[in-house]
Amino acid sequence: MVDGYVAPGFERVRAAFTANFEKHGELGAAFSLYHKGKKVVDLWGGIGNKETGEPWVEDSIALVFSSTKGATAICAHLLAQRGDLDLDAPVTKYWTEFGAAGKENIPVRWLLSHRAGLPGFEEAMSLEDYLSWEGPVKALEKQRPVWEPGTAHGYHAGNYGWLVGEVIRRISGKSVGTFFADEIASPLGLDFWIGLPESEEKRVLPIVSVDLQDGALDKQASTQRRRDLLEGARDPDSYLNRLTTTEPLDPT
Repeated sequence: MVDGYVAPGFERVRAAFTANFEKHGELGAAFSLYHKGKKVVDLWGGIGNKETGEPWVEDSIALVFSSTKGATAICAHLLAQRGDLDLDAPVTKYWTEFGAAGKENIPVRWLLSHRAGLPGFEEAMSLEDYLSWEGPVKALEKQRPVWEPGTAHGYHAGNYGWLVGEVIRRISGKSVGTFFADEIASPLGLDFWIGLPESEEKRVLPIVSVDLQDGALDKQASTQRRRDLLEGARDPDSYLNRLTTTEPLDPT
């Protein structure tokens, strides 16, 4: 069921990973851990494609969703390291049109730290709009912040890629996906993509939605986890509540 490697001292990670299949109804998954720059855990197992029964193998790839925000931020910081991007300069230094509707003084740093007051799109858009790149960019240019920029924090869940990615594009002349591939993934040998090449599509495993009715997960345990999440989200002192609302985070 589970293949891969764990370094001495990390055997409990394999045990926990295996238990996810044996006790908790996991379908397929992979997990890798680096410690002090060395890979100490690299595990995979289960079913990769529920429809075909195809197994999850070592080079299978899957969507990583908001982890892409980290990859996008790395691109921006690389430009800053090279002296091409000033994090404290207004966004309008690089993206002139962004300054409309009260956004002219927002520095690049606030885009990266979710403090720009633009936690979502006001304008409804189709899938085709999202895929065009220009549609979301134009929408953000017109949008007014929902709080005074810099005074509060709120997770920019669905538009971070366009906010930071457009700055990267204006400076480098490359899409964030091309910049990441050329400047980071390729030099480091990373199997990570922002915009997957057609040649790699055969390795992609489809996402499977959780259906509590078919026994995919233990219903009682799942209900308790949902209850815990809701209670955490309602607690004003919880990290989850403060991460997803406009209260500033104390890193301590």
